[in-house]
Amino acid sequence: MKLGFLTFLSCCLFSSAMAQPASQAYRALLHTLYGNSTVPTVTVTELKTMKDVVLLDTREKKEYDVSHLPNARWVGYDDFSFERLKGIPKTANIVTYCSVGYRSDKIGDKLKAAGYERVHNLYGSLFEWVNQGNPVVDNTGKPTKLVHAFSRPWGVWLKRGEKVY
Repeated sequence: MKLGFLTFLSCCLFSSAMAQPASQAYRALLHTLYGNSTVPTVTVTELKTMKDVVLLDTREKKEYDVSHLPNARWVGYDDFSFERLKGIPKTANIVTYCSVGYRSDKIGDKLKAAGYERVHNLYGSLFEWVNQGNPVVDNTGKPTKLVHAFSRPWGVWLKRGEKVY
């Protein structure tokens, strides 16, 4: 169901993207995804200046293993479990991310409902991070150019890195 919704939304926005510059279409997609969000966002620039932040990768494990933000902790989406948050205080400064921000927003909602006080969603998520030329690491912690692009329709928004599906 979730994958069907995401694919449908992506196809609709992709078709409208053909008539707009890429960045404008991407911003329209993000606006649609975050429209009813209760989780505040932080930009890539803001994230890079934050201190003592806990990064939570809300993608599936196979996506995380291809590449993720340095020092990110995998928590998953479909199989998300609060057990993976052991040791993270409810007062910690948390930033969630996924590919474009939809899944991380939903996990952010769960964190807030569970009493985590300082939860943010990375605006544009991993794609925005990579598109701005920032590094990602593989499952051994080494820098990589590979980025799991979720699916071909979503992969159109990733402008840098080597796409993996």
